[in-house]
Amino acid sequence: MATEAELQVQVSALADELEVPGVGVGVVIGGEDHTAFHGVTSVEDPLTVDEKTFFQNGSTGKTYTATAIMRLVERGDMALDAPVRTYVPELELKNEQVARDVTLLQLLNHTAGWDGDLFENTGEGDDALDRYVARMATIEQVTPLGSTVSYNNASLALAGKALEHVTGTIYEDVIRELVFEPLGMDRSYYFAKEIMTYRFAQGHKQNADGTIEVTRPWELGRYGNPMGGAVSPVADQLAWARFHMGDGTAKDGTTVLSGPMLERMQQPTVECPGNALGDAVGISWMLRDVDGLSVVAHGGDTMGQHSIFEMVPERGFAITSLTNCGPNGSEFNERILRWAFERYLGVEVRDPEPVKLGPDDLAPYAGRYETIASILDLTIDDGGLVMEATIRPEVLEQLGEEEQDDPPYPIGMLPGNGDGYVVTDGPAKGMRGYFVRDQGGRISGMHVGGRFATRAG
Repeated sequence: MATEAELQVQVSALADELEVPGVGVGVVIGGEDHTAFHGVTSVEDPLTVDEKTFFQNGSTGKTYTATAIMRLVERGDMALDAPVRTYVPELELKNEQVARDVTLLQLLNHTAGWDGDLFENTGEGDDALDRYVARMATIEQVTPLGSTVSYNNASLALAGKALEHVTGTIYEDVIRELVFEPLGMDRSYYFAKEIMTYRFAQGHKQNADGTIEVTRPWELGRYGNPMGGAVSPVADQLAWARFHMGDGTAKDGTTVLSGPMLERMQQPTVECPGNALGDAVGISWMLRDVDGLSVVAHGGDTMGQHSIFEMVPERGFAITSLTNCGPNGSEFNERILRWAFERYLGVEVRDPEPVKLGPDDLAPYAGRYETIASILDLTIDDGGLVMEATIRPEVLEQLGEEEQDDPPYPIGMLPGNGDGYVVTDGPAKGMRGYFVRDQGGRISGMHVGGRFATRAG
C-alpha cells in the first residue's frame, strides 16, 4: 500500500508533467488520511496551495443537496416518491404532465428528461432559485419522464428550491444547518464574501498552444449552488467521505442520517450500463463496478476547476482530487485516480478495447447531435469516429467564457450489439457512452458525458 510520501511524489510529478497550476489530493484508507498538495492558487497572483486552500468541488455538492433531503425524508418531512409539486407547487414546465408527475427521486437520479444544462444567472438575491425555477418553464422535454438517465443540473436547482420551501430557509443555510455544521465541515462555504477571507484557488484554462490563463468569472452564480456551488479544502472533502462510509453520526456522536439511509443512497435506483456516469445512479451518487469493487462517486467541474470524489466503502477507501485548470486538470484527476486504485487497493482500472470498423459500419453514427448547451459533430476517421464539441455562444455568454478551441475527441466503437463507445485519447480518455436507436433501428441520439444528445435532422 502506498504511503503519504509516495502520494506526494506522484501528485507533484504528475502535476508538473501536465502543467496543472495547483492541486490538492486526499485519500482515506484504513481510518487514516493521506494528503498531498502542489503548485499555486493562481498564475497571476500565486500563493502556495496547502491544506487550508479552498477549491470549488463542483457537482460533488449535488450529494450535499441529496443528503439534506434524505435527512428530511428520514424525519417524515419529505418523501422520495412524492410529486415535486408537493413541495414546489408553482412548478411549470413545457410538458404539463411531466410537471404534474415528476417525483423528488427523479430529480436526484437524473431521470426527469428535460434539458438539464440551463445556465442563466438569476441574480444573487435570496430569490435566485425562485427566478431559476420560473425559467424552467421554457426548457424542452428531451426524453420521456423516467425513461433514461441524462445528467440534469436544472433538476438539482429544483431540488434546492424544494428544500427551501419545506424548511422555510434559504438553501445555503439549509445545507449549513443539516450538513456542514453537524459534520464539522466548518470551512465549506457558498458565498464569495466568506470565501475571499481565506486562501482559495482560481480556475484556469490551458489553451491549445499550451499557455495557461485565469478563467473569469470565478463562480457560476447563486442559482447554481444546489447543483454544485460549494467551496472547501481537502480536509472537508475527506470528512464527507468518512461520513458516507460510516454509520451516519456527527462529530459529537449524534446521528445525522441513519446507516440504512446512507446505504439506500448508495443503492441503484436506475441502471445505465455504458454511461459515462457509471453503471447505475443511486440517490445522487454515481455507481459502478471496478474489478469486483463497488465504487460510489460524484466529481464536479466548474469554471476552470475540476474534481473527483470516489469511495469504495467495503474497503474503507476514498479519494478526492481538486485541481484548478482544465482540461489538463481532468486528465490529472483520472490518472491520479488510477494510480491510487492500483497502489492503495491493488486494482487496475482498465479501459474497454474498441474495435476498428469500416466506413459503411460507421456511417450510421456520423452526423450532428445537439443538447441545450452544445453541438457535437461526429465524422469517420481511421476505423473510428472523431467528435468535435462546440459550446453554444449563449451558454458561453452566461458562463462568462470565450469561445473555446477544444481538441477533437477520438472515439472507438466497442464490440457487441450495444452501440457503445469509448474515448481513446486525450483528457477524456476512457470516457464511455453509447448511441440510441429509434423503433425503426435508426440512430436517434447519443449519451455523451452522461447527457443525452438528440440527433439533428
